Amino acid sequence: MDRRALEDKFHQRMIQVYEEAALAGYRATRFLQLVEAEGGVQAAKRLLAQRQHPEGLTRLWEMKRLDASMEAAIAYEDHWHPLFSEAEIEVARQRLRDLRYAPTSRES
Repeated sequence: MDRRALEDKFHQRMIQVYEEAALAGYRATRFLQLVEAEGGVQAAKRLLAQRQHPEGLTRLWEMKRLDASMEAAIAYEDHWHPLFSEAEIEVARQRLRDLRYAPTSRES
C-alpha cells in the first residue's frame, strides 16, 4: 500500500477513535476538529508533540477505555508505524505505560 493510501486509512482510523470514545460517553470534539482540519496523521503528530498527556487521554483513562485512544492505535497497531517516527511511537507507548495500560491480545 502506498503512503497516501495508508494516510487515508489512518485518517479513517482516527475518525473511528472519535466514534469509539463517543460510544463510551466521551465526545472528543476538539480531537475530531483537529483531525478534520489537519488530517489524521498530522493531528496525531501534533498531539504526540505535546509535553503533557492530552486531556482526552486522561478522560479515556478515567473511563477505563484507553483501548479507544489514538495512542493505543499508534503504539499497538503496527501497520500504522510507517507513518510515525520511532520517537513518536515511543511517546504513545510511554503515555500508555504512565497510565498503566497494557494492550489485550487483540490490540498487540
